[in-house]
Amino acid sequence: MAQYVIALDQGTTSSRAVLIDKKGQMIDVAQREFPQIYPSPGWVEHNPQDILLSQIGSLSELVGRNNLKAADIAAIGIDNQRETTLVWDRTTGEPIANAIVWQCRRTARLVDELCGDPQIAQTIQEKTGLLPDAYFSASKIKWLLDNVDGARDRAEAGELIFGTVDTWLIWVLTGGAVHATDVTNASRTMLFNIHEGAWDPWLLDLFTVPASMMPEVRPSSGSFGETHYLGIPQGIPIMGVAGDQQAALFGQCCFEAGQAKNTYGTGCFLLLHTGAEACHSKNNLVTTIAASAPGTGHLEYALEGSVFMAGATIQWLRDEVGLLTNAADSEAMALAETDTGGVYLVPAHTGLGAPYWEPDARGTLVGLTRGTNRNHIVRAALEAMAYQISDLVKAMEADSGAPLTQLNVDGGASRNNFLMQFQSDVLGCELHRPQNPETTALGAAYLAGLAAGFWEDTNALKALRSNDDVFTPKMSRVRAAELLDGWADAVRRTIM
Repeated sequence: MAQYVIALDQGTTSSRAVLIDKKGQMIDVAQREFPQIYPSPGWVEHNPQDILLSQIGSLSELVGRNNLKAADIAAIGIDNQRETTLVWDRTTGEPIANAIVWQCRRTARLVDELCGDPQIAQTIQEKTGLLPDAYFSASKIKWLLDNVDGARDRAEAGELIFGTVDTWLIWVLTGGAVHATDVTNASRTMLFNIHEGAWDPWLLDLFTVPASMMPEVRPSSGSFGETHYLGIPQGIPIMGVAGDQQAALFGQCCFEAGQAKNTYGTGCFLLLHTGAEACHSKNNLVTTIAASAPGTGHLEYALEGSVFMAGATIQWLRDEVGLLTNAADSEAMALAETDTGGVYLVPAHTGLGAPYWEPDARGTLVGLTRGTNRNHIVRAALEAMAYQISDLVKAMEADSGAPLTQLNVDGGASRNNFLMQFQSDVLGCELHRPQNPETTALGAAYLAGLAAGFWEDTNALKALRSNDDVFTPKMSRVRAAELLDGWADAVRRTIM
Protein backbone atom coordinates (compact mmCIF):
# COMPACT_ATOMS: atom_id res chain seq x y z
CA MET A 1 0.00 0.00 0.00
CA ALA A 2 1.42 3.37 -0.98
CA GLN A 3 1.86 5.60 2.05
CA TYR A 4 2.90 8.89 0.48
CA VAL A 5 2.66 11.39 -2.33
CA ILE A 6 5.74 13.35 -3.39
CA ALA A 7 5.45 16.97 -4.51
CA LEU A 8 8.20 18.42 -6.68
CA ASP A 9 8.09 22.12 -5.87
CA GLN A 10 10.22 23.82 -8.52
CA GLY A 11 10.61 27.51 -7.68
CA THR A 12 12.49 30.51 -9.01
CA THR A 13 15.44 30.22 -6.64
CA SER A 14 15.29 26.63 -5.39
CA SER A 15 13.85 23.18 -6.03
CA ARG A 16 12.29 21.05 -3.34
CA ALA A 17 10.96 17.53 -2.97
CA VAL A 18 8.27 17.18 -0.31
CA LEU A 19 7.03 13.92 1.22
CA ILE A 20 3.34 14.12 2.19
CA ASP A 21 1.29 11.47 3.96
CA LYS A 22 -2.43 10.69 3.80
CA LYS A 23 -3.18 13.19 6.57
CA GLY A 24 -1.70 15.96 4.41
CA GLN A 25 1.29 16.28 6.72
CA MET A 26 4.74 17.16 5.39
CA ILE A 27 6.91 14.28 6.59
CA ASP A 28 10.19 15.47 5.08
CA VAL A 29 11.56 18.11 2.72
CA ALA A 30 14.75 18.21 0.68
CA GLN A 31 15.72 21.53 -0.90
CA ARG A 32 18.50 22.76 -3.16
CA GLU A 33 19.09 26.28 -4.38
CA PHE A 34 20.48 27.06 -7.81
CA PRO A 35 22.17 30.11 -9.35
CA GLN A 36 20.42 33.14 -10.81
CA ILE A 37 22.00 34.52 -13.99
CA TYR A 38 21.82 38.22 -14.90
CA PRO A 39 23.54 38.69 -18.30
CA SER A 40 22.33 42.29 -18.77
CA PRO A 41 20.22 44.82 -16.83
CA GLY A 42 16.65 43.54 -16.70
CA TRP A 43 17.63 40.08 -17.99
CA VAL A 44 17.16 36.96 -15.84
CA GLU A 45 18.16 33.44 -16.86
CA HIS A 46 18.47 29.94 -15.41
CA ASN A 47 20.68 27.16 -16.68
CA PRO A 48 18.22 24.33 -17.51
CA GLN A 49 20.68 21.79 -16.11
CA ASP A 50 20.82 23.72 -12.83
CA ILE A 51 17.03 23.51 -12.59
CA LEU A 52 17.09 19.82 -13.41
CA LEU A 53 19.98 18.84 -11.13
CA SER A 54 18.55 20.78 -8.19
CA GLN A 55 15.16 19.09 -8.62
CA ILE A 56 16.51 15.59 -9.27
CA GLY A 57 19.02 16.07 -6.47
CA SER A 58 16.35 17.01 -3.94
CA LEU A 59 14.17 14.09 -5.05
CA SER A 60 17.09 11.64 -4.77
CA GLU A 61 17.95 13.00 -1.33
CA LEU A 62 14.35 12.62 -0.14
CA VAL A 63 14.06 9.08 -1.51
CA GLY A 64 17.38 7.99 -0.02
CA ARG A 65 16.87 9.58 3.37
CA ASN A 66 13.49 7.87 3.79
CA ASN A 67 14.49 4.57 2.13
CA LEU A 68 11.58 4.88 -0.30
CA LYS A 69 10.67 2.43 -3.04
CA ALA A 70 8.29 2.98 -5.94
CA ALA A 71 5.58 0.97 -4.14
CA ASP A 72 5.66 3.48 -1.26
CA ILE A 73 4.70 6.38 -3.52
CA ALA A 74 1.15 6.68 -4.85
CA ALA A 75 2.08 9.48 -7.24
CA ILE A 76 4.27 12.49 -7.92
CA GLY A 77 2.81 15.98 -8.31
CA ILE A 78 4.70 18.88 -9.85
CA ASP A 79 4.25 22.59 -9.28
CA ASN A 80 6.56 25.05 -10.95
CA GLN A 81 7.62 28.63 -11.54
CA ARG A 82 5.39 29.72 -14.41
CA GLU A 83 6.14 31.45 -17.74
CA THR A 84 9.86 30.58 -17.57
CA THR A 85 10.69 29.38 -21.07
CA LEU A 86 12.90 26.54 -22.31
CA VAL A 87 13.56 25.24 -25.82
CA TRP A 88 15.41 21.98 -26.38
CA ASP A 89 16.25 19.39 -29.03
CA ARG A 90 13.48 16.83 -29.44
CA THR A 91 15.98 13.97 -29.95
CA THR A 92 18.98 14.74 -27.75
CA GLY A 93 17.26 16.73 -25.00
CA GLU A 94 19.94 19.41 -25.26
CA PRO A 95 18.62 22.92 -24.45
CA ILE A 96 19.51 25.49 -27.11
CA ALA A 97 20.15 28.23 -24.52
CA ASN A 98 19.54 29.17 -20.91
CA ALA A 99 15.93 29.35 -19.79
CA ILE A 100 14.45 32.85 -19.94
CA VAL A 101 12.91 33.45 -16.51
CA TRP A 102 9.47 34.94 -15.94
CA GLN A 103 11.07 38.04 -14.39
CA CYS A 104 13.15 38.78 -17.51
CA ARG A 105 12.31 42.02 -19.35
CA ARG A 106 14.43 41.59 -22.49
CA THR A 107 11.37 41.20 -24.73
CA ALA A 108 9.44 44.24 -23.46
CA ARG A 109 10.15 46.24 -26.61
CA LEU A 110 9.32 43.24 -28.80
CA VAL A 111 5.91 42.94 -27.13
CA ASP A 112 5.30 46.65 -27.68
CA GLU A 113 6.13 46.27 -31.38
CA LEU A 114 3.96 43.18 -31.91
CA CYS A 115 1.05 44.16 -29.68
CA GLY A 116 1.06 47.96 -29.87
CA ASP A 117 -2.05 48.01 -32.04
CA PRO A 118 -5.00 48.30 -29.58
CA GLN A 119 -7.02 45.82 -31.64
CA ILE A 120 -4.26 43.21 -31.41
CA ALA A 121 -3.89 43.80 -27.66
CA GLN A 122 -7.64 43.43 -27.20
CA THR A 123 -7.72 40.21 -29.22
CA ILE A 124 -4.89 38.76 -27.13
CA GLN A 125 -6.74 39.59 -23.92
CA GLU A 126 -10.00 38.13 -25.24
CA LYS A 127 -8.33 34.87 -26.26
CA THR A 128 -5.88 34.39 -23.39
CA GLY A 129 -7.21 36.48 -20.50
CA LEU A 130 -3.76 38.08 -20.34
CA LEU A 131 -2.52 41.61 -20.94
CA PRO A 132 0.31 41.63 -23.52
CA ASP A 133 3.55 41.64 -21.56
CA ALA A 134 7.09 40.26 -21.64
CA TYR A 135 6.19 38.39 -18.43
CA PHE A 136 4.50 35.61 -20.40
CA SER A 137 6.17 32.91 -22.50
CA ALA A 138 5.20 33.82 -26.07
CA SER A 139 7.72 36.60 -26.69
CA LYS A 140 10.44 34.62 -24.90
CA ILE A 141 10.04 31.72 -27.36
CA LYS A 142 10.18 34.12 -30.31
CA TRP A 143 13.32 35.76 -28.90
CA LEU A 144 15.09 32.41 -28.57
CA LEU A 145 14.17 31.36 -32.11
CA ASP A 146 15.29 34.70 -33.52
CA ASN A 147 18.52 35.08 -31.53
CA VAL A 148 20.03 31.62 -31.16
CA ASP A 149 21.96 30.60 -34.28
CA GLY A 150 19.99 28.17 -36.43
CA ALA A 151 17.13 27.87 -33.92
CA ARG A 152 14.33 29.03 -36.19
CA ASP A 153 15.31 26.69 -39.02
CA ARG A 154 15.56 23.79 -36.57
CA ALA A 155 12.20 24.66 -35.02
CA GLU A 156 10.47 24.84 -38.40
CA ALA A 157 12.02 21.47 -39.28
CA GLY A 158 10.39 19.97 -36.18
CA GLU A 159 13.66 19.41 -34.33
CA LEU A 160 13.00 21.71 -31.37
CA ILE A 161 10.31 21.65 -28.69
CA PHE A 162 9.16 24.20 -26.14
CA GLY A 163 8.17 23.82 -22.56
CA THR A 164 7.66 25.68 -19.35
CA VAL A 165 9.54 24.17 -16.40
CA ASP A 166 6.87 21.54 -15.70
CA THR A 167 7.17 20.26 -19.28
CA TRP A 168 10.97 20.12 -19.04
CA LEU A 169 10.80 18.09 -15.81
CA ILE A 170 8.12 15.74 -17.16
CA TRP A 171 10.09 15.17 -20.37
CA VAL A 172 13.30 14.34 -18.48
CA LEU A 173 11.68 12.26 -15.71
CA THR A 174 9.81 10.13 -18.25
CA GLY A 175 12.93 9.59 -20.33
CA GLY A 176 11.60 11.76 -23.14
CA ALA A 177 8.38 9.75 -23.45
CA VAL A 178 5.98 12.57 -22.54
CA HIS A 179 5.99 16.11 -23.95
CA ALA A 180 3.06 17.65 -22.10
CA THR A 181 1.90 20.47 -19.88
CA ASP A 182 -1.27 21.14 -17.93
CA VAL A 183 -3.99 23.71 -18.59
CA THR A 184 -2.78 26.11 -15.89
CA ASN A 185 0.74 26.40 -17.27
CA ALA A 186 -0.57 26.56 -20.83
CA SER A 187 -2.77 29.49 -19.84
CA ARG A 188 0.36 31.48 -18.86
CA THR A 189 2.10 31.28 -22.23
CA MET A 190 -0.03 33.90 -24.05
CA LEU A 191 -0.44 31.30 -26.80
CA PHE A 192 -3.37 29.34 -25.34
CA ASN A 193 -7.06 30.08 -25.93
CA ILE A 194 -8.51 29.71 -22.43
CA HIS A 195 -12.08 29.47 -23.72
CA GLU A 196 -11.43 26.74 -26.29
CA GLY A 197 -8.76 24.96 -24.22
CA ALA A 198 -6.28 24.74 -27.10
CA TRP A 199 -3.20 26.36 -28.60
CA ASP A 200 -4.40 29.25 -30.73
CA PRO A 201 -3.24 29.36 -34.40
CA TRP A 202 -3.62 33.15 -34.61
CA LEU A 203 -1.40 33.65 -31.56
CA LEU A 204 1.19 31.14 -32.76
CA ASP A 205 1.30 32.99 -36.07
CA LEU A 206 1.58 36.41 -34.38
CA PHE A 207 4.64 35.28 -32.41
CA THR A 208 5.94 33.08 -35.27
CA VAL A 209 6.05 29.96 -33.10
CA PRO A 210 5.75 26.65 -35.02
CA ALA A 211 2.84 24.57 -33.72
CA SER A 212 5.07 21.48 -33.77
CA MET A 213 7.01 22.88 -30.80
CA MET A 214 4.04 22.96 -28.46
CA PRO A 215 3.40 20.31 -25.78
CA GLU A 216 0.17 18.37 -25.43
CA VAL A 217 -2.15 20.05 -22.92
CA ARG A 218 -3.70 17.82 -20.25
CA PRO A 219 -5.91 18.36 -17.16
CA SER A 220 -4.02 19.32 -14.01
CA SER A 221 -5.10 16.14 -12.22
CA GLY A 222 -4.40 13.11 -14.39
CA SER A 223 -1.67 11.05 -16.00
CA PHE A 224 1.63 12.58 -17.17
CA GLY A 225 3.54 9.32 -17.56
CA GLU A 226 5.84 7.42 -15.19
CA THR A 227 9.35 7.96 -13.92
CA HIS A 228 12.08 6.50 -16.08
CA TYR A 229 15.27 8.20 -14.93
CA LEU A 230 18.50 6.67 -13.64
CA GLY A 231 18.81 6.92 -9.86
CA ILE A 232 15.08 7.49 -9.27
CA PRO A 233 12.69 4.61 -8.46
CA GLN A 234 11.17 3.51 -11.76
CA GLY A 235 7.47 3.51 -12.58
CA ILE A 236 6.15 6.13 -10.15
CA PRO A 237 3.15 7.77 -11.86
CA ILE A 238 3.24 11.54 -12.35
CA MET A 239 -0.41 12.40 -11.75
CA GLY A 240 -0.65 16.11 -10.95
CA VAL A 241 0.80 19.26 -12.53
CA ALA A 242 0.01 22.92 -11.97
CA GLY A 243 1.69 26.28 -12.09
CA ASP A 244 2.77 27.26 -8.60
CA GLN A 245 0.06 29.84 -7.98
CA GLN A 246 -2.80 27.66 -9.17
CA ALA A 247 -1.32 24.84 -7.08
CA ALA A 248 -1.40 27.13 -4.03
CA LEU A 249 -5.04 28.04 -4.74
CA PHE A 250 -5.85 24.33 -4.82
CA GLY A 251 -3.72 23.64 -1.74
CA GLN A 252 -5.66 26.31 0.16
CA CYS A 253 -8.85 24.33 -0.65
CA CYS A 254 -10.18 27.28 -2.65
CA PHE A 255 -12.34 25.06 -4.84
CA GLU A 256 -15.32 27.40 -5.21
CA ALA A 257 -16.08 30.79 -6.73
CA GLY A 258 -15.41 33.72 -4.37
CA GLN A 259 -12.54 32.10 -2.47
CA ALA A 260 -9.16 33.88 -2.65
CA LYS A 261 -5.55 33.31 -1.65
CA ASN A 262 -2.31 35.26 -1.77
CA THR A 263 1.09 33.62 -1.93
CA TYR A 264 4.07 35.55 -0.58
CA GLY A 265 7.03 34.08 -2.42
CA THR A 266 9.66 35.53 -4.73
CA GLY A 267 6.73 37.49 -6.11
CA CYS A 268 3.22 37.90 -4.72
CA PHE A 269 0.28 36.29 -6.45
CA LEU A 270 -3.34 36.97 -5.55
CA LEU A 271 -5.92 34.62 -7.07
CA LEU A 272 -9.71 34.74 -6.78
CA HIS A 273 -11.57 31.63 -7.91
CA THR A 274 -14.41 32.55 -10.30
CA GLY A 275 -15.75 29.05 -11.03
CA ALA A 276 -16.76 28.09 -14.56
CA GLU A 277 -16.92 31.77 -15.57
CA ALA A 278 -13.90 33.45 -17.13
CA CYS A 279 -14.29 36.92 -15.61
CA HIS A 280 -12.98 39.63 -17.94
CA SER A 281 -10.99 42.19 -15.95
CA LYS A 282 -11.51 45.90 -16.52
CA ASN A 283 -8.88 46.79 -13.93
CA ASN A 284 -5.66 45.40 -15.36
CA LEU A 285 -5.85 41.98 -13.75
CA VAL A 286 -5.53 38.81 -15.79
CA THR A 287 -7.90 35.90 -16.23
CA THR A 288 -6.27 32.51 -15.88
CA ILE A 289 -7.24 28.86 -15.66
CA ALA A 290 -7.53 27.34 -12.18
CA ALA A 291 -6.53 23.76 -11.40
CA SER A 292 -9.51 21.48 -10.81
CA ALA A 293 -10.16 18.02 -9.45
CA PRO A 294 -10.52 15.05 -11.81
CA GLY A 295 -14.00 14.61 -13.23
CA THR A 296 -14.89 18.31 -13.06
CA GLY A 297 -15.91 18.17 -16.71
CA HIS A 298 -15.19 21.79 -17.56
CA LEU A 299 -12.47 24.39 -17.25
CA GLU A 300 -12.45 26.54 -14.11
CA TYR A 301 -11.04 30.06 -13.92
CA ALA A 302 -9.53 32.65 -11.60
CA LEU A 303 -8.73 36.33 -11.59
CA GLU A 304 -5.08 36.95 -10.84
CA GLY A 305 -2.90 39.86 -9.92
CA SER A 306 0.88 39.42 -10.01
CA VAL A 307 3.53 41.36 -8.11
CA PHE A 308 7.02 40.75 -9.46
CA MET A 309 9.09 41.66 -6.39
CA ALA A 310 8.03 40.46 -2.95
CA GLY A 311 10.35 38.06 -1.12
CA ALA A 312 12.84 38.90 -3.88
CA THR A 313 13.01 42.41 -2.40
CA ILE A 314 14.20 41.02 0.91
CA GLN A 315 16.70 38.81 -0.94
CA TRP A 316 17.96 41.92 -2.75
CA LEU A 317 18.40 43.79 0.53
CA ARG A 318 20.27 40.77 1.90
CA ASP A 319 22.44 39.72 -1.06
CA GLU A 320 23.02 42.90 -3.06
CA VAL A 321 22.70 45.70 -0.50
CA GLY A 322 23.80 43.91 2.66
CA LEU A 323 21.22 45.44 5.03
CA LEU A 324 20.51 42.09 6.69
CA THR A 325 22.21 38.70 6.84
CA ASN A 326 19.13 36.47 7.09
CA ALA A 327 15.67 37.02 5.62
CA ALA A 328 14.12 35.84 8.89
CA ASP A 329 15.73 38.84 10.62
CA SER A 330 13.44 41.21 8.72
CA GLU A 331 10.59 40.83 11.23
CA ALA A 332 12.67 41.86 14.24
CA MET A 333 14.24 44.71 12.28
CA ALA A 334 10.81 46.00 11.24
CA LEU A 335 9.52 45.85 14.81
CA ALA A 336 12.59 47.75 16.04
CA GLU A 337 10.91 50.90 14.66
CA THR A 338 7.36 52.12 15.21
CA ASP A 339 7.07 53.07 11.52
CA THR A 340 9.25 53.65 8.46
CA GLY A 341 9.91 57.30 9.26
CA GLY A 342 8.07 58.26 6.09
CA VAL A 343 10.12 55.96 3.85
CA TYR A 344 8.43 54.04 1.03
CA LEU A 345 10.20 51.45 -1.10
CA VAL A 346 8.55 50.75 -4.46
CA PRO A 347 10.21 47.50 -5.60
CA ALA A 348 9.89 47.99 -9.34
CA HIS A 349 13.28 46.39 -9.96
CA THR A 350 11.88 44.40 -12.91
CA GLY A 351 8.98 46.73 -13.70
CA LEU A 352 5.59 46.99 -12.03
CA GLY A 353 3.06 44.21 -12.54
CA ALA A 354 -0.68 44.38 -11.88
CA PRO A 355 -2.57 46.62 -11.74
CA TYR A 356 -0.06 49.08 -13.26
CA TRP A 357 1.76 47.04 -15.93
CA GLU A 358 4.66 49.48 -16.25
CA PRO A 359 7.55 47.38 -17.61
CA ASP A 360 9.98 50.31 -17.71
CA ALA A 361 9.47 51.36 -14.09
CA ARG A 362 12.43 50.83 -11.78
CA GLY A 363 12.77 50.55 -8.02
CA THR A 364 12.44 53.74 -6.01
CA LEU A 365 13.13 54.80 -2.41
CA VAL A 366 11.02 57.77 -1.34
CA GLY A 367 11.19 59.86 1.82
CA LEU A 368 14.80 59.36 2.92
CA THR A 369 16.05 61.67 5.67
CA ARG A 370 19.29 61.93 7.63
CA GLY A 371 17.66 59.83 10.34
CA THR A 372 16.70 56.94 8.03
CA ASN A 373 18.37 53.70 9.11
CA ARG A 374 18.43 50.17 7.77
CA ASN A 375 15.51 49.09 9.98
CA HIS A 376 13.34 51.75 8.33
CA ILE A 377 14.26 50.48 4.87
CA VAL A 378 13.70 46.82 5.75
CA ARG A 379 10.33 47.71 7.27
CA ALA A 380 9.46 49.70 4.14
CA ALA A 381 10.29 46.63 2.03
CA LEU A 382 7.89 44.47 4.05
CA GLU A 383 5.18 47.11 4.00
CA ALA A 384 5.60 47.38 0.21
CA MET A 385 4.41 43.78 -0.12
CA ALA A 386 1.23 44.62 1.78
CA TYR A 387 0.63 47.82 -0.20
CA GLN A 388 0.98 45.98 -3.50
CA ILE A 389 -1.57 43.37 -2.39
CA SER A 390 -3.91 46.16 -1.32
CA ASP A 391 -3.70 47.56 -4.87
CA LEU A 392 -4.59 44.13 -6.27
CA VAL A 393 -7.50 43.60 -3.86
CA LYS A 394 -8.97 46.98 -4.79
CA ALA A 395 -8.85 46.01 -8.49
CA MET A 396 -10.25 42.55 -7.79
CA GLU A 397 -13.17 43.92 -5.78
CA ALA A 398 -13.99 46.27 -8.65
CA ASP A 399 -13.95 43.39 -11.16
CA SER A 400 -15.91 40.91 -9.04
CA GLY A 401 -18.34 43.44 -7.58
CA ALA A 402 -17.95 42.00 -4.08
CA PRO A 403 -15.77 43.04 -1.13
CA LEU A 404 -13.08 40.65 0.07
CA THR A 405 -13.89 39.59 3.62
CA GLN A 406 -11.23 36.91 4.07
CA LEU A 407 -7.86 36.27 2.45
CA ASN A 408 -6.07 32.93 2.70
CA VAL A 409 -2.30 33.43 2.84
CA ASP A 410 0.70 31.18 2.29
CA GLY A 411 4.29 31.17 1.09
CA GLY A 412 7.55 31.74 2.90
CA ALA A 413 6.99 35.39 3.83
CA SER A 414 3.59 34.56 5.35
CA ARG A 415 5.55 33.28 8.35
CA ASN A 416 6.42 36.91 9.09
CA ASN A 417 3.86 37.93 11.73
CA PHE A 418 4.62 41.64 11.33
CA LEU A 419 3.86 41.46 7.62
CA MET A 420 0.66 39.48 8.14
CA GLN A 421 -0.65 41.90 10.78
CA PHE A 422 0.23 44.91 8.62
CA GLN A 423 -1.47 43.26 5.63
CA SER A 424 -4.65 42.73 7.65
CA ASP A 425 -4.47 46.34 8.83
CA VAL A 426 -4.21 47.94 5.39
CA LEU A 427 -6.81 45.60 3.84
CA GLY A 428 -9.24 45.87 6.73
CA CYS A 429 -10.09 42.15 6.53
CA GLU A 430 -9.18 38.86 8.17
CA LEU A 431 -6.15 36.86 7.04
CA HIS A 432 -6.17 33.09 7.49
CA ARG A 433 -2.81 31.34 7.54
CA PRO A 434 -2.89 27.52 7.62
CA GLN A 435 -0.68 25.66 10.05
CA ASN A 436 1.22 24.39 7.04
CA PRO A 437 1.91 27.51 4.92
CA GLU A 438 3.57 25.45 2.16
CA THR A 439 0.32 25.10 0.27
CA THR A 440 1.96 25.26 -3.16
CA ALA A 441 3.56 21.84 -2.68
CA LEU A 442 0.41 20.64 -0.94
CA GLY A 443 -1.68 21.63 -3.97
CA ALA A 444 0.56 19.62 -6.31
CA ALA A 445 0.29 16.66 -3.95
CA TYR A 446 -3.49 16.99 -3.73
CA LEU A 447 -3.87 17.06 -7.53
CA ALA A 448 -1.68 13.96 -7.90
CA GLY A 449 -3.27 12.15 -4.95
CA LEU A 450 -6.83 12.69 -6.20
CA ALA A 451 -5.96 11.31 -9.63
CA ALA A 452 -4.22 8.30 -8.05
CA GLY A 453 -7.10 7.59 -5.64
CA PHE A 454 -4.90 8.37 -2.64
CA TRP A 455 -7.61 10.80 -1.47
CA GLU A 456 -11.25 10.23 -2.34
CA ASP A 457 -12.42 13.74 -3.21
CA THR A 458 -12.10 17.43 -2.36
CA ASN A 459 -14.23 17.01 0.76
CA ALA A 460 -11.56 14.65 2.10
CA LEU A 461 -8.97 17.36 1.42
CA LYS A 462 -10.99 20.02 3.26
CA ALA A 463 -11.16 17.72 6.29
CA LEU A 464 -7.33 17.65 6.43
CA ARG A 465 -7.02 21.38 7.03
CA SER A 466 -5.81 22.25 10.52
CA ASN A 467 -6.85 25.28 12.56
CA ASP A 468 -5.67 28.50 10.94
CA ASP A 469 -3.77 31.39 12.46
CA VAL A 470 -6.09 34.38 12.09
CA PHE A 471 -4.98 38.01 11.83
CA THR A 472 -7.63 40.71 12.31
CA PRO A 473 -7.29 44.47 11.64
CA LYS A 474 -5.99 46.55 14.55
CA MET A 475 -5.15 49.80 12.76
CA SER A 476 -7.73 52.56 12.39
CA ARG A 477 -9.12 52.97 8.88
CA VAL A 478 -8.03 56.63 8.95
CA ARG A 479 -4.41 55.67 9.59
CA ALA A 480 -4.55 52.92 6.97
CA ALA A 481 -5.88 55.41 4.41
CA GLU A 482 -3.05 57.85 5.21
CA LEU A 483 -0.43 55.16 4.66
CA LEU A 484 -2.06 54.02 1.43
CA ASP A 485 -2.13 57.62 0.18
CA GLY A 486 1.62 57.86 0.82
CA TRP A 487 2.13 54.61 -1.08
CA ALA A 488 0.08 55.86 -4.02
CA ASP A 489 2.22 59.00 -4.16
CA ALA A 490 5.41 56.91 -4.13
CA VAL A 491 4.10 54.79 -7.01
CA ARG A 492 3.26 57.94 -9.01
CA ARG A 493 6.83 59.15 -8.52
CA THR A 494 8.14 55.78 -9.70
CA ILE A 495 6.07 55.78 -12.88
CA MET A 496 6.75 59.41 -13.81
